[in-house]
Amino acid sequence: MAKRATSTFERLRGGGQLSRQQRREVGQRLNAADPGLEVVHRDAAGIDIGNESHFVAVPTGRDEQAVQEFGSWTGDLQRMAAWLKGCGIRTVAMQSTGVYWIAVQEVLEQAGIEVYLVNARGTKNLPGRKSDVQECQWLMKLHTYGLLRNSFRPPEEIRAVRTIWRQRGRLVQDAGRTIQQMQKALTTMNIQLANTISDVDGVTGLAIIRAILQGERDPRKLAQLRDRRVRASEEEVAQSLQGNWREDVLFELKQVVEGYDFYRKQIAECDEQLQKYLAELPDGKGSTVSKVASEGVSPGSKKKRRKRKSGRKNDPSFNLEGELKRIFGVDLTSIDGINILTSQVILSELGPDLSAFPSEDDFSSWLELVPRRNITGRKVIKQKSRESKNRVADALRMAAESLSDSDSYLGARYRKYRGRMEGKKTVKTMAHYLACLVYRLLTKGQEYVDRGAAYFEKKRTEREMVSLKRKAAELGMQLVPT
Repeated sequence: MAKRATSTFERLRGGGQLSRQQRREVGQRLNAADPGLEVVHRDAAGIDIGNESHFVAVPTGRDEQAVQEFGSWTGDLQRMAAWLKGCGIRTVAMQSTGVYWIAVQEVLEQAGIEVYLVNARGTKNLPGRKSDVQECQWLMKLHTYGLLRNSFRPPEEIRAVRTIWRQRGRLVQDAGRTIQQMQKALTTMNIQLANTISDVDGVTGLAIIRAILQGERDPRKLAQLRDRRVRASEEEVAQSLQGNWREDVLFELKQVVEGYDFYRKQIAECDEQLQKYLAELPDGKGSTVSKVASEGVSPGSKKKRRKRKSGRKNDPSFNLEGELKRIFGVDLTSIDGINILTSQVILSELGPDLSAFPSEDDFSSWLELVPRRNITGRKVIKQKSRESKNRVADALRMAAESLSDSDSYLGARYRKYRGRMEGKKTVKTMAHYLACLVYRLLTKGQEYVDRGAAYFEKKRTEREMVSLKRKAAELGMQLVPT
């Protein structure tokens, strides 16, 4: 009879003992070498995060077994924290592996241990063959000599907003897929409704689809549900509603519409929760009293009407613009290209306080909006952009692309970049400039003032004239206006 495999829980119930081979590796590996560097964190430990278990290393002499394995369940995490405290550990370093590190960090922080969450890119140069034991020892050694940088994490209240906003974004994407499925089902039955109205999920489209699902088949009666704002005539809509009514496709359409309604309901619930969390955030003066969340958008503001139109039905149902302006202390939407949804991404991912970044260059570097340069002998031997999945950077890139036809200072700047470099570099360069503007507004508290495209072109002409005069003087000539 085959022996049953032992689970991680059963294996670690004995206290996380390592095998003889693993203990031998611990004694021979990284701790034996002294790199001669200054010790920054003397009471440091390293944790290799895993799915089922975590390997933890402490300096030699703190315990008979300097490396131990702990399970991922809460009881073992608490035992890990108690063991680290007993070893005199004050700070630990661990990689941001998936979401497995979150529970570990919460338990350790509750125990009063400082946690360094580091990017795996800065810890990948482990010599020799990689194992869990070597990994946690390598992290401990790097952290002991201060060679690891702590990752940026927004405050707890901002993380709650981030969770809801990311969930809402996924629901919006799912709702968008159901709209595509509606169009596919209608086209399969040769119902050309998408060719006569702009939005199948608009007032007219949904009214007609729901009437079809209720059994109505007369194109004339269905066309009478057309909203008066639809450009297509009632006759044109009626002609597009003559098709082949297939029971299987109608069943598919029915389920897709039910899925769409479910996603819209979930989005509305996310809006309620998001409104609650935003109302609890303090403003720039430290006050938590919010009176704008339940207010509608003022109809007297042309600017607000324009911003609302750009977002349409995917905008939150409450006055998000007023809340963002209250929390930030400035209006980020005054920067051309940045709309309400982009501002909300910045708030949910970073929060209103950017003091963790010493300068706008550090902020842009964290966003991966600047190239990485390798310099040897005062010469740049390699310059390459690094891929990143930063949501703020992606939002700023989308904002930069919207400036191509903008009659503003930023629009003129974007077109200047576009004439000098290729498309992706243009978008990234403009996104970097927008990141600098966002940093200045949030740290200085000053409003952005658009100086206009004409001002930019004037300054550009002045710079070109200065350059031409300098070149003419170097050649012994003089510019003469015609």
